[in-house]
Amino acid sequence: MTAPSTQVTTLLTQFNLTTASEELVPRLTQAGHHDALPVLLEVFEAEAEARRQRRIARLRRTSRLPPGKTFETLDTGRLPGSVVQQLKTLATGAFLETATNVLAFGLPGVGKSHALCAVAHALVEAGHSVLCVPAYALVQELLGAKRDLDLPRALRKLDLFEVILLDDLGYVQQSPDEAEVLFTLLAERYERRSVMVTSNLVFSQWDRIFRDQMATAAAIDRLVHHSVVLEFDVPSFRTDPSRPTSPAPSPPPARRGRPPGPLLPRRRRPATS
Repeated sequence: MTAPSTQVTTLLTQFNLTTASEELVPRLTQAGHHDALPVLLEVFEAEAEARRQRRIARLRRTSRLPPGKTFETLDTGRLPGSVVQQLKTLATGAFLETATNVLAFGLPGVGKSHALCAVAHALVEAGHSVLCVPAYALVQELLGAKRDLDLPRALRKLDLFEVILLDDLGYVQQSPDEAEVLFTLLAERYERRSVMVTSNLVFSQWDRIFRDQMATAAAIDRLVHHSVVLEFDVPSFRTDPSRPTSPAPSPPPARRGRPPGPLLPRRRRPATS
């Protein structure tokens, strides 16, 4: 078991209290107060946990994850056992260290969005930065940034997230300009940051997204090079006759305050006289 003195020093180092980490234990020992270290350790552990919870709350706010789509509410009994095992492995976050991508394919209503959101919630709980966004919404934000000649800054902001979950990629056909900014995002994150994607289009249909065979091949190549592919080959939960019906949920209470702003706040332009 690690000595309290070592644990105290480690925690103070984590708090970026360099001088305290070097001086506190030796001074207490020299003054004959070594017995106080266990008490100090309890206090510092409480501080560390409070900081962790504040960080998780901040990451949860910025992630834009739907709060109800977690592993607790995911019906894993409907999914293939291999997919469930892969989801549990992904929830550890090890794939982020190698900038591995996660690609989930299946027809609408098979639970692929819920599954990847559940993984993303687990990542947030572990202290990782995540952004969950419909693919079309992020494409529109990037397109607006490009029109404002601000695309590089927008991409730098997105680079702060260890993983971006692009939901429903290909659900809406892209214009050439939209396809271009989407490809730029994927190229910028290649082998540096992870992307999680849900799509109801198999790769052979991705020319609907990028409209150009070479761009399609290049995008697929970047996504697949380091990737985990999940196949949701199950019936839609909306049409599965074996699925028990449940009463409609009551509407959520009205939220006060302003709605969340754009994903990428526009840079303010100076006022003209």
